[in-house]
Amino acid sequence: MTDPIATVVADADVLAADLLLGGTAREAMDLVRGHSWLRLVASDVLLDDAERVIAELSETSLAADWRPMIDSLVQLVEHPEGDHPAIACALHGDARHVLSFDDTLQTAEAAAGIRARVETSVKSPDQFVRLFDPAAIYPEVVGGSYPGPDRDPRDSDRTGD
Repeated sequence: MTDPIATVVADADVLAADLLLGGTAREAMDLVRGHSWLRLVASDVLLDDAERVIAELSETSLAADWRPMIDSLVQLVEHPEGDHPAIACALHGDARHVLSFDDTLQTAEAAAGIRARVETSVKSPDQFVRLFDPAAIYPEVVGGSYPGPDRDPRDSDRTGD
């Protein structure tokens, strides 16, 4: 099992923005995809939501093409129906990082409620890119000196590691 500090959840809004807009969502996701020792967790509910958003904002065919690619990158977890998908994925996937554009998840009140159930923090993609330092956690998670990213974050032929 991967160390929780190396485990990330990307909310549906971040996944859709990564594909459709780029920007900090893509930077954050490239950071995760560029390191084989970082784990991205999601649920079918979260991925269904992202796929729906992608289809609504672009074309159904793009969403359909995206789904197998993202399925190959994530470790799927299950969670009870009705839970917030990203927060539930953090709880059931033992993730320390949740990436979301949802400001309501980033308030002090929300953070206290979330931390009562799971040791995680919710950050915008911009905050994650600025604050997450793979070199700082590499010795703890993998051991040795940090060699830098170890895979191409845009390799669409990858079927998971």
